[in-house]
Amino acid sequence: MAVLIRSTGSFVPDNRYSNDQLSAIVDTTDEWIRSHTGIGARHIAPDGTMTSDLALGAAKSALEKAGIGPEEVDYIAVATASPDYFGFPATACIVQDKLGASKAAAFDVVAGCTGFIYALDTVSAMLEARKARYGLVIGAETLSRIADWADRSTCVLFGDGAGCALLENSQAETDRGLKASILGSDGGGALDLYLAQGMRDKTFDRGEPYQDFPKIVMNGKNVYNFAVKAITKLIGDLLEKSGIPLPEFRWIVPHQANLRIVQAAAKRFGLPEERFYLNIQEYANTSAASVPIALNEIAEKSLVKAGDPVMLLGFGAGLTFGGSVLRY
Repeated sequence: MAVLIRSTGSFVPDNRYSNDQLSAIVDTTDEWIRSHTGIGARHIAPDGTMTSDLALGAAKSALEKAGIGPEEVDYIAVATASPDYFGFPATACIVQDKLGASKAAAFDVVAGCTGFIYALDTVSAMLEARKARYGLVIGAETLSRIADWADRSTCVLFGDGAGCALLENSQAETDRGLKASILGSDGGGALDLYLAQGMRDKTFDRGEPYQDFPKIVMNGKNVYNFAVKAITKLIGDLLEKSGIPLPEFRWIVPHQANLRIVQAAAKRFGLPEERFYLNIQEYANTSAASVPIALNEIAEKSLVKAGDPVMLLGFGAGLTFGGSVLRY
């Protein structure tokens, strides 16, 4: 018995903004963005399109590829930092209704850019513990809605999109599936990357900050340093926990945050950058959606075959970090 990824899907808005196009809106340049991050473009959801709509598109794609009906799904987890509604209802519940997954339990996972990894581990454990069959793990973001477009140091980093993995608790498989998982956090860095908004510390006096729309605030230097340490430690710990030698891994799929972070990790382990699957140049940082979008690209391009070891890595707001090893 094993929990494996049966299929994947993604849904990315058609609206594409290159760095040059963005420079007409924000005081920046293509050269600066590329040299500091590796980003060349990002996709932005059109007005009226919600995070749940992107998540729905990715989920439908994954189900169609597997030939599984939505009524067969037991769990839906949506990892997002930009839900349809802050607080409640859960974006996953909206997806459950739009999808027609009549028997599925649905919940959101809030773990920043590590959200998909957290959700993957959670749904996998639930499928095993409850002997359920199928779970949809979705990372979906409309970060353009919460980016501070007056802050050129952060707004150029983010994009919108969704990716999905359909998990199956298979009675037939033993060699494939999820083999190891590590989750962690460092709440001491919570304010290094957060959604600025009014503090909810008073009952009757709301105060002026409540008039401001929430927006992303980031201490870039601190987050970068955290990410480099987190990704290098994760790789080492996952190698030890999984027992799979590094040369055997077909792909390492990191959260697509910054090319320089990946370059630092590659140097640390003596790996060529080509071993890390990257699409940041096209989609920018899509937070919880970045790993599943990349995983779906690998599958659609036939860059992985059944049984290949793949490592997934996440790090982000919280601060959180996490990784998974699977045999595809």
